[in-house]
Amino acid sequence: MSLRSPLGQAKGLGSAKDGLHHWWAQRVTAVALIPLTIWFAFKVAVLSMADYTTVVDCIGTPWSAALIVSLVVAAFYHAALGMQVIYEDYIGAKAVRIAAIMGTNLLLFLLAAASIIAVVRIAVGG
Repeated sequence: MSLRSPLGQAKGLGSAKDGLHHWWAQRVTAVALIPLTIWFAFKVAVLSMADYTTVVDCIGTPWSAALIVSLVVAAFYHAALGMQVIYEDYIGAKAVRIAAIMGTNLLLFLLAAASIIAVVRIAVGG
């Protein structure tokens, strides 16, 4: 039997504010994705009937390439944050949860890197 109160037992176990950065990052990426996704959908709709050269020239402009890369970075980072929350909420075994988070982050990083390389190759004409 412990003479310590529940508050005394809980003190020193860490701050509940630990996830604040994660929560804010998820909200900021969500807000950033709204205009980027609308712009991208509009661009796809406009270029849907264009020929290959026109599409490559449009993607190759500095503003379009920068916006597409921004969309890719924000989308994949937002996805990684969201999947981490799902794993933390629904996977009980700590080792499995850590492996799932690491595997997902690695996969999303590789997909984002491949997407950015593709946009840069188009932008520089290679």
